[in-house]
Amino acid sequence: MRVTVSRKAHFNAAHRLYRKDWTDEQNHSVFGKCNNPNFHGHNYEVIVSVTGKINPETGYVIDIKDLSTIIFEEVETPFDHKNLNLDVPDFFDLNPTAENIVVVIWNKIRKRIASENHLEVTLYETPRNFVTYKGE
Repeated sequence: MRVTVSRKAHFNAAHRLYRKDWTDEQNHSVFGKCNNPNFHGHNYEVIVSVTGKINPETGYVIDIKDLSTIIFEEVETPFDHKNLNLDVPDFFDLNPTAENIVVVIWNKIRKRIASENHLEVTLYETPRNFVTYKGE
């Protein structure tokens, strides 16, 4: 029997979508208002889901307190109230699109989750715009 345990967290961050190797016109054409040179921000919501077998001794797939700590250390602390382009090394050379952010988060958390468990991360950039990564 496999069960999925999920934990939701949030962080607030600014970013600018652009490519350094493109002209201002190309960047504006592709990224529109998200290419604002003065950046813009989002109130991100992240849902981290771990699927695995229930440990017969504890009754847990993963201790939710441990999952909470992992999310706090790997996502909230490095990303919250930061400018992703300027303050977060993961995005110095990576465009901080929602797609890239969710993959970075997944990679950070994956290394702290038991290898036999499946990991899925969903990132809400707005209440209507969200992305999901399962490591595939």
